[in-house]
Amino acid sequence: MGDVSAAAMALAMLAAFALTAGGVKLALHREDRTRGVLMIVAAVVLVGNVLIWTI
Repeated sequence: MGDVSAAAMALAMLAAFALTAGGVKLALHREDRTRGVLMIVAAVVLVGNVLIWTI
């Protein structure tokens, strides 16, 4: 695995953590619940992609 791909995976994981934190914060508010859930789903997709890339 090259340096660029390792950096891309690290950046994807940081983005997944940020999306999860923001999604939980938004999901706790009634008016932004849908947007928060979508952010959490996007984080799950990113983590799944990183898992696939490492195999």
